[in-house]
Amino acid sequence: MSQDAVKIPKALSGTGGWLDDRFHGARGVRVLMRKVFPDHWSFMLGEIALWSFVILLLTGTYLAFFFVPSMHPVVYHGSYTKLDGITMSQAYQSTLNISFDIRGGLLIRQIHHWSADLFMVAIMAHLLRVFFTGAYRKPREVNWLIGIVLFTLGLLEGLFGYSLPDDQLSGAGLRIFEGVLQGIPIVGTYAAYFLFGGPFPGHSIVPRMYILHVLLIPGLILALITAHLFIMFHQKHTQMPALGNTEKNVVGQPFWPYFLLKGQAWFFFIFGATALLATFAQINPVWLYGPYTPLAISSASQPDFYMGILEGSLRMMPAWEINFLGHTVSLSVLIPAALPLGIIFTGLALWPFFEQWATGDRREHHINDRPRNAPVRTGIGIAGVCFYGIFWAEGANDVIADKLQIPLYTVTWISRVAIIVVPIAAYFITKRICLGLQRKDAELLTHGVEIGIIRQLPSGEFIEESRPLTDDERAVVEAKRVPAALPAPGQPDDNGVPAPASRGMMGKARTAANRAFTETIVVGDGHGNGHGHGNGHEAVEGEEHAAVGSGEAGDGSHEEH
Repeated sequence: MSQDAVKIPKALSGTGGWLDDRFHGARGVRVLMRKVFPDHWSFMLGEIALWSFVILLLTGTYLAFFFVPSMHPVVYHGSYTKLDGITMSQAYQSTLNISFDIRGGLLIRQIHHWSADLFMVAIMAHLLRVFFTGAYRKPREVNWLIGIVLFTLGLLEGLFGYSLPDDQLSGAGLRIFEGVLQGIPIVGTYAAYFLFGGPFPGHSIVPRMYILHVLLIPGLILALITAHLFIMFHQKHTQMPALGNTEKNVVGQPFWPYFLLKGQAWFFFIFGATALLATFAQINPVWLYGPYTPLAISSASQPDFYMGILEGSLRMMPAWEINFLGHTVSLSVLIPAALPLGIIFTGLALWPFFEQWATGDRREHHINDRPRNAPVRTGIGIAGVCFYGIFWAEGANDVIADKLQIPLYTVTWISRVAIIVVPIAAYFITKRICLGLQRKDAELLTHGVEIGIIRQLPSGEFIEESRPLTDDERAVVEAKRVPAALPAPGQPDDNGVPAPASRGMMGKARTAANRAFTETIVVGDGHGNGHGHGNGHEAVEGEEHAAVGSGEAGDGSHEEH
């Protein structure tokens, strides 16, 4: 990239010169300004999570000025007259004051809650995008693990956040949380006692959750997001398969001014969207639930959507318990609390290493896969989504039974069967769909794209005319990379010696997994239409390209070190 390709405004240049004279940071800032980022709509999902977290910090700071994290009982005499004279905690009273007496308080409360939900939605969508495109592969395994930890911390942050008001709904959720803790063998009762400071509900849980919610967990999330971004910056962002995109370059736009201004606009758009939701879509109306009392409960009580998997697993599990070493182990609580999320998070954390082990692929990957080109991965991902979704839906089994007018236990038994059958069926169906799409790609390379024009031959036969793939279309199709097949157990390698890694049970398991990963449809070279490969992989290696104007990147490249 030429020296004048990125022009810095005079005011900013002067400020930068003043800072550089004292801190010598001009070179680092210059590298940042010229850093090229690829452009694709799915990359915006991570930015939604980032800006939602920023909104959470801003609105949470405002709410912290007025919230009182105390369970000391008081008699309410505020603006909400329906609860006048009712004894409640100071936490619940301050939440009512924020909602009805603090100027803009209710709006900020609802923006905060909607932003929390949007944060979790964006993390989940971003995680799925990274998984289905294989963006977690070497060298990005550490960033993948950081993302999983962020997801886990988001669950805890949300749980503690919506439990702070001490209303009837959040109190019921805390009671379930206490029961889950007590379900842990041997140490569970001690853990619950120490967290709550005595018998439930006690007077310590809200102040302790407040510290966790506003100080410890946000600090951890902020540190991990910073690490996530720095690692992404250092390793460079993955990009989608396209003409001119290689494993050695990045085609996109520079950080300044394009990416920086787009990020700012995206922040204000997200803030406006959450403000619009907060204005017209009511969420968590705690004044309707009343203050928490252990004696009351209501139907249709569900936590925020991201905790639905735990709620559903508790409702789905039969009432099983055993006696172990003189201790009663409530399997009806322990299994739902540990198994579903344990399967999902452990599976996500280990998957990059399992895939590398099964395929033997230890190359660096900077070009994302199309989901259809990785049938096993895509099938497992859809199976996981179904697994999560069934538990989530079961968390509202009483609502489903009421709205559909079917018995509650019928809904529960349907979910118990579906949690086993549906993910397995989803895996095989998705895998076959992916292979079918690969056949379609092979057909496009061979025969081209049908253009909707029907022509009659002299023989009377009708045919539909087609056109060859464009270079851009061909580059996407031909970006497919299939991992190499490993030697079968006992089969000699290139040196005529049986591969040691293929022996024993682990060797047979790895061979079976490798066979699944390498099942594919061979994509032809498509020379019949005269366009050759045209996938742009002959581009100069070691360059980043900043697309200018119509998207031509050749005159905006610079060396990446």
